[in-house]
Amino acid sequence: MDGNDDLRARNFSQTVSEFILLGFPCRWEIQIFLFSVFFITYILTLLGNMAIVCAVRWDHRLHTPMYILLANFSFLEICYVNSDVPNMLVNFLSQTKTISFARCLLQLYFFFSLGTTECLFLSIMAYDRFLAICHPLRYATVMTTKFCSSLVIICWVYGFLWFLIPVILITQLPFCGPNVIDDFLCDLGPLLALASACIPIPGTVFICGTMSSFLIFATFFYITGSYTLVLRAVMQVPSVAGQKKAFSTFSSHLAVVFLFYGSVMMTYVSPGAGQAEGMQKFTTLFYSVLTPFFNPMIYSLRNKEMKDALKKLLGGS
Repeated sequence: MDGNDDLRARNFSQTVSEFILLGFPCRWEIQIFLFSVFFITYILTLLGNMAIVCAVRWDHRLHTPMYILLANFSFLEICYVNSDVPNMLVNFLSQTKTISFARCLLQLYFFFSLGTTECLFLSIMAYDRFLAICHPLRYATVMTTKFCSSLVIICWVYGFLWFLIPVILITQLPFCGPNVIDDFLCDLGPLLALASACIPIPGTVFICGTMSSFLIFATFFYITGSYTLVLRAVMQVPSVAGQKKAFSTFSSHLAVVFLFYGSVMMTYVSPGAGQAEGMQKFTTLFYSVLTPFFNPMIYSLRNKEMKDALKKLLGGS
């Protein structure tokens, strides 16, 4: 914002102390039904991802970089759904559906930081598959447990640093009147739209859009480039059985990538650009609630070692 924007922002003393999250407005009976559906989905998501974390933790055969990354990714998914789903479930049963200004910004920060971390995790998981399939002789020397642990730490740290600037910028914006968010969480686009109803904020919208687009496209193109090289290497395997085995090791990763990035790109490449009425909440719902629900099934059903470890875990318990 320039000097004039700063002056106008000061003239608009912040009058909004809380926001109203509309969620999915409908009759009370349908609200109860949706609560039941999403509550069951939430519990199954937690159980599925916790099962993968425990299987990798307790089965020494899975103490390899590929499964260490998978366990961390599943733990990330647990954190991810906890950043938005519990509040959504409470709002289904609430009459007011309000969230304080501070809680709203806190949810925004954790939701986007965890989403950034997910993009980074998908990138290093693609790098792991690239090394394993395209350079199998170098894999053991490059992807050591120590190096893998360093990559995991970098993902978590960098993920929570990347979105600090947009959140700080949003805390400086005036919210002078409208406080209704047509979504089930404090999302970036609706918040920018509410602030722009008070004063023009082209600078903030540009910075948020640029940072979101850069992160999404940089990681997406890196992942697709890695898997293109992997696919080319797989097609050069002489036997059909060898191709099938190699393909099964990365096809599940590829499915998760397209599920996640397909909906994310529809939402955050141009935040606040005016998506179709009601569409943003459904794309957000898909990648923030449904994708973490499907991920354990995708990874376990396509992986014999993981299925064996889960059977051993369930049998032991």
